[in-house]
Amino acid sequence: MEVVGHHFAGIITNPSSDSLRRRSSKSRTRVHLVCRRNPFSSSSRRSIRTYYQNARPVMGAVVGEEEETKQAKEMAAARKRWEALIREQQVKVLTPKEAGYAIQLSYKTLLDVRPSVEYNKARVKGSTWIPIFDVYDKFDMGSLSRKITNFVMGGWWSGSPTLVYDKNFISKLEEKFSKDSDLIVVCQKGLRSLAACEQLYSAGYKNLFWVQGGLEAAEEEDFQREGPQPFKLAGIGGASAFLGWTDQQRAIAAKEGWGYRLIFTGRLLALVLIGDALFFGAQRLGPFLEHLRSH
Repeated sequence: MEVVGHHFAGIITNPSSDSLRRRSSKSRTRVHLVCRRNPFSSSSRRSIRTYYQNARPVMGAVVGEEEETKQAKEMAAARKRWEALIREQQVKVLTPKEAGYAIQLSYKTLLDVRPSVEYNKARVKGSTWIPIFDVYDKFDMGSLSRKITNFVMGGWWSGSPTLVYDKNFISKLEEKFSKDSDLIVVCQKGLRSLAACEQLYSAGYKNLFWVQGGLEAAEEEDFQREGPQPFKLAGIGGASAFLGWTDQQRAIAAKEGWGYRLIFTGRLLALVLIGDALFFGAQRLGPFLEHLRSH
């Protein structure tokens, strides 16, 4: 997840979190859904760091050892609160397949909180889209420096855009849904949606369901898809995706075989040839320009 600055502090700070921990689980009604012991997979735990880092340029955080220590503490605190929400069943856990059944059979609402860059690639038909973070699209000197920082810090490789928290996220949702609505909240990997669940619970929404692993964990048959990309590929981009070096593409390549891999092998060879051509062209350009100056 993203680094915590002024705006993101609102996401990970839940005024009612202390009361949630104090509340006894004995008084709660038993539900039929099974709460997983550890809702965070190893990939999700790695994504928490990415989630914070993506917001660093937006929030204007200063990169340094002190800031990194602060981030680590905030990430750990956020994770504990989210685990408490699930453990105490304020938020119920669904797999993507269970979420698909719930949408089809119970007509529950699927709330997609992903940024537009992911939503436009692949989305669930009939879902409601209200992003908790979206692409930071301002073009002034301040935003330009943030975009450059994001690019240098790995955006060129991962394709992760500069994101900003929507301070009107809750108000937009309140315009569409009453507090007693059943909401199934989903994002790409399951982390932004869990942050959204925390915000929604604090705002008074009590019938919340979290899709563990997000759409990246979904199979194509779990939901009706709209958009040009498979669900699993909606969150990738940059040079790593162009070359086919993401975990998601490797998993698909294992199923599709050599035909799929040859596409990316061809791209890599094309880049090597272009690089060689530029290198030899630059070597020849110098003597050519020197010859022109001498005449």
